[in-house]
Amino acid sequence: MKKVKIGVVGAYRGGSMIKYCANAENAEVVAICDIRPELLEKQKEKYPDHPIAYYTDFETFLGHEMDAVVLANFANQHAPFAVKAMKAGKHVFSEVLPFQTMQEAVELIEAVEETGMIYAYGENYCYMPGPYEMRRLYKEGLIGEFEYGEGEYVHNCEPIWPEITYGDPDHWRNNMYATFYCTHSIGPLVHITGLRPVSVVGFEGTKIERNLRCGAKAGLFGMEMITFENGGIAKSIHGGLYENSIWYSVYGSKGRMETAREDARLGDVKQLYILADEYSGKYDKETKIRKAYRPDDENAEKTKEFGHGGSDYYTMWHFAEKILGNPEADTIDVYEACDMFLPGMFAYRSVLKGGIPVEIPDLRDPAVREQYRHDTACTDPKAAGDQLLPVFSKGTPDIPAEVYEEVKRKWKKK
Repeated sequence: MKKVKIGVVGAYRGGSMIKYCANAENAEVVAICDIRPELLEKQKEKYPDHPIAYYTDFETFLGHEMDAVVLANFANQHAPFAVKAMKAGKHVFSEVLPFQTMQEAVELIEAVEETGMIYAYGENYCYMPGPYEMRRLYKEGLIGEFEYGEGEYVHNCEPIWPEITYGDPDHWRNNMYATFYCTHSIGPLVHITGLRPVSVVGFEGTKIERNLRCGAKAGLFGMEMITFENGGIAKSIHGGLYENSIWYSVYGSKGRMETAREDARLGDVKQLYILADEYSGKYDKETKIRKAYRPDDENAEKTKEFGHGGSDYYTMWHFAEKILGNPEADTIDVYEACDMFLPGMFAYRSVLKGGIPVEIPDLRDPAVREQYRHDTACTDPKAAGDQLLPVFSKGTPDIPAEVYEEVKRKWKKK
């Protein structure tokens, strides 16, 4: 079987993708790039018998002979790197997030359209056992038309903040607004239903003391109330609440389905609950479906070695298969990536406007894209220019240097 030659950018988060390529039947890792040489050394130790080239410079890395690039670098860098890779003739797998400004979104979409290269957004939570089974059932029409849904990605990162921000006050995580890291909660709802979000109302958690002691400047959590093109509504919540919760629920016109709650200790996103009528509006014991089960996974032995409920395996498998021409490959294209991220981006614009509903643009339309071609509004000074937004709606907090020094001390110690 032909193997796709893949280069990975980001040797820390990219470790999962490297592991896939090092063991897969449809892919192989041929190059790894990271600005930190010590991380490259760790990968060399893991794969001493693999003919892998190592780079600290992205431009030089792009000159390596390979079919595709996996972007697992900082979340605010993906779009510029993706554009360069596609223009260099490489397919792109972009780990979260797809872009940080509307200008970057326009440039990314147009690079996909102009080059014809495959772009796959790596929103792995879509491929977790429960949400992915919900997608299959929804497409079969089991619960009818989408009416309401909820997605939760609550992850209290305070214990690991030193490991993921290094005490750097300019790290993207310390400067992301509350609704920025949104696609783990929104993405599965979009992928399950196939619907486009058209408007959003945003909220941010205003109790930020726990964030401040870590060096993060944003609201503690973000929330989006999203209206979809068919009139259905969804609530998405994500951020650093106490404590962790990954959960999805979808209501349709003739049923509902949801994953297990983490605290129930019944399998979390691997466990699914179904309640549905065979015919909309009818109820009797013969036509009622009540079911609780764990979806079968024919690759269970392979996926158990991968993070995020095994979904890291499937995102890469589908990407490689897409490149190889498999019509069954299920990847998230650049337009669907926009549908997953734009609700969070525009939710923050809603927050800054006092919590009013705002329209979510459809960037499939070139005329709509033109309106945002020069929109650089974000919380990253390097990208925003004169359109810099505050990290917190009440004003970006001024955090003492000692906080970051303490976080850096903990990181170095660990």
